[in-house]
Amino acid sequence: MTLLKVDDLKIHFPIRGGILNRKIDSIKAVDGVSFEIKPGETYGLVGESGSGKTTTGKAVMGLNNITNGKIYFEEQLLNNKGKKVDIRKDIQMIFQDPYSSLNPRKRVLDIIAEPLRNYEKLSKKEEKKRVQELLEKVGLSPESILKYPHEFSGGQRQRIGVARAIALKPKLIIMDEPVSALDVSVQAQVLNFMQDLQKELNLTYLFISHDLGVVKHMCDRIGIMYNGRYVEEGTKEEIFNSPQHIYTKRLVAAIPDINPKRRQENLNFREQVKHEFSNSYYDYFDENGLAYNLTPVSDTHRVALPEKG
Repeated sequence: MTLLKVDDLKIHFPIRGGILNRKIDSIKAVDGVSFEIKPGETYGLVGESGSGKTTTGKAVMGLNNITNGKIYFEEQLLNNKGKKVDIRKDIQMIFQDPYSSLNPRKRVLDIIAEPLRNYEKLSKKEEKKRVQELLEKVGLSPESILKYPHEFSGGQRQRIGVARAIALKPKLIIMDEPVSALDVSVQAQVLNFMQDLQKELNLTYLFISHDLGVVKHMCDRIGIMYNGRYVEEGTKEEIFNSPQHIYTKRLVAAIPDINPKRRQENLNFREQVKHEFSNSYYDYFDENGLAYNLTPVSDTHRVALPEKG
């Protein structure tokens, strides 16, 4: 069974110029991306800044207009122009910056209760009780409902964002760099808490990040994006233990290793990949610097390689 299916997604932003402000070109932020997410798994979408991963996530959420392609949620076409599909109850998003994603003028009660007020008719007493239960579920005191966001630490604010996201019991949560704005000491706590919450509530995650170390900790399957296209997709073990594409190797080589015995080995691998990337670039990318179409190398592993003539 597939919960989410993205089929040949393209998102192009027009570049306008001249006296009449006509379209003269376009930026291909996402250029033919396809993937599927199964219920209960964590799917990682990985790439450097500008790769198109966040644009893809926002398109799934309905926050970006799609140039071409289709997005299905539980086999229902979401981007159907003839019919508006409201998926906000079943798909929620946790944003990157817990400092700016919460309204500083609203109390925690109002922040978490907002989706409940939009979709469920609760009395004030029922609403307060539900918000307190959500706060307890994310590890915060029920007495926090009257506080404002500035009274919490970064990790606590992100937990408030999580409480808001799970308020309507969604089936899919899109997490866009959810711990990148947090201190390293807090990141592990938040990630472990999210994994525990996933098991408890049977959640499915689309986890967007540039940090492969974090992705390795969280994800079951991973898609690697570069310049708006996929370069590789596979299980966590395939991506980290047997990367096939030079860009994936480059990302894996950049992961720091605190083990002193493996440090020199890691440095040697990094130099090897750096040399291969500069000398074998066009074995992996076309003359425009774009990745080729994905080719299956196993039942679960796909790599962007040129077709053999």
